[in-house]
Amino acid sequence: MSDPQIIGGLEGVLVTETRLSKVEGAAGVLTIGGFPLEELAPNATFEEVLHLLWFDRLPTASELEELRAELAGLRTIPEPTTDLLKAAALKKLPTMDALRMGVDTLTLADADPSDVSSEADMIRVKSITARIPTVVATYWRLLHGQDPVPPDPEIRHAANYLYMLQGEKTHTDAVRALETYINSVVDHGMNNSTFTSRVIISTRSDIVSAVVGAIGSLKGPLHGGAPGPALDMVFEIRARADASGKDIQEEADIWAREVVEGGGRIMGFGHRVYTVRDPRADVLGTAAVKLFEGVDDTALYDDATAVEEVVLDVLAELKPDRSIKTNVEFYTALVLHGVGMESDLFSPTFAVGRVGGWTAHILEQIAEARLIRPRAAYSGELDRVWLPIEERGNGGSRGG
Repeated sequence: MSDPQIIGGLEGVLVTETRLSKVEGAAGVLTIGGFPLEELAPNATFEEVLHLLWFDRLPTASELEELRAELAGLRTIPEPTTDLLKAAALKKLPTMDALRMGVDTLTLADADPSDVSSEADMIRVKSITARIPTVVATYWRLLHGQDPVPPDPEIRHAANYLYMLQGEKTHTDAVRALETYINSVVDHGMNNSTFTSRVIISTRSDIVSAVVGAIGSLKGPLHGGAPGPALDMVFEIRARADASGKDIQEEADIWAREVVEGGGRIMGFGHRVYTVRDPRADVLGTAAVKLFEGVDDTALYDDATAVEEVVLDVLAELKPDRSIKTNVEFYTALVLHGVGMESDLFSPTFAVGRVGGWTAHILEQIAEARLIRPRAAYSGELDRVWLPIEERGNGGSRGG
């Protein structure tokens, strides 16, 4: 029998205080560094958000330029990191695995790993944040038989990430959409990967280990989510409508009912925390329409929003006891596809943004200087009697 004091998954348990973000699930509100998500994400550069999380305020113009220059100067990855990524590409490992392995080598870029001063830790935080996009982009190009593109120190963080992936500078609408995305996912309360990073650093381990642990957590489908399948759903319904001659709303209704009545889950809808619409979905929805209008092609956006409306209606009808609304995955897929990314890049790009939150939480936990060490209730047997191996027969011990 379970101990009534056990709270499975630590759900709802307060483990610390943080100034970084506040998630109000019932209200559908997300605050990052004191700013409503709707204010911060579409307006700030990623470097401004990083300064806000790391230093608890927005930067001045000179501070922003200084941070941009410092991050730009840290983008190049060590040669052994590239060698490892080449070996991973030969085995065609998933990009999240390559990211985890690549970040683990970044200690090679540390001038003095034994220096645990706050100044050295801040350099490490900046170094890891600056280099994660380079690790992802380098591996992606190697995986597809292309030469890596060196980082361009003259352009901003988000623009440089797209440049290293695509080999050419892209239009400003795509950069703004990507920047809005990574701002939107930069931090989200005490999620699993953030908690993992804080647990690791609380042992006085190193910052690289804490970020690698966070990446390992994010890799799991129950945390990193499935933005790719959310977009695949739209494409599948599109194809069915083309084949049947029905409009996309009618095919979406048929498809959604088949999935729900068959006990399946519709990706891009429902969230562990939000009982109303995920606020990040609204921000990214606005970013998506601006992106597609900017290239004068809103067909995919129009189809996606038509599917979204039908799916919400079907869920409300067939699951009236549950409040299942659109989550961040749905519009993540639309935005990242719109800036030219394939679905295998969606989770690594999530990490490109979330590392800002991970590193800020790591710095908070270092300052807190407290080991995270919860307890577990024992549910096994007691008072077993040891038997020598020749006396065990089919059992290794007797009960007390």
